[in-house]
Amino acid sequence: MDSSMKTVFVTVGTTSFDELIESVTSSEAAQELKARGYERLVLQVGRGSFLPHDDSCPQLRLEAFRFKDSIAEDMKKADLIISHAGAGSCLEALGAGKPLLVVVNDKLMDNHQLELARQLRMDNHLLYCTCSTLTETLRNMDLSVLQPFPPGQPKNFANFLDKALGVK
Repeated sequence: MDSSMKTVFVTVGTTSFDELIESVTSSEAAQELKARGYERLVLQVGRGSFLPHDDSCPQLRLEAFRFKDSIAEDMKKADLIISHAGAGSCLEALGAGKPLLVVVNDKLMDNHQLELARQLRMDNHLLYCTCSTLTETLRNMDLSVLQPFPPGQPKNFANFLDKALGVK
């Protein structure tokens, strides 16, 4: 694995989110990533039914897998993380200190995810979008405004999550 290549890591956690994988490998999105200097796209597709072929995205070097024991290494090597809005994945990406773009699944009726992403967005810890606005977001995003999530604050984050998710 060539660590000098600018890499985007996409994760859907333990779920399936085919629409995200399809959106991020679309030629429009891949073109925007390439225009921003990214060369490698690593996809963790979870239980999704869509597992793209390595050559399905000619603009970028593509690698896709379903699960690994740990994706910490992939996160560490990434220059940008694109994640579903699961709390665990967001927390891991923020903990890795990487720019994070959260893609909210607007097909889920129970959209706690959106509240979580919205709150973190207000604090400038991440950017968020939906699958339909992904390409446009990649085109216009300004990663320089993002603030690192303060390390060593899992308790605050857990409290914050409970609040955002309305857990009593």
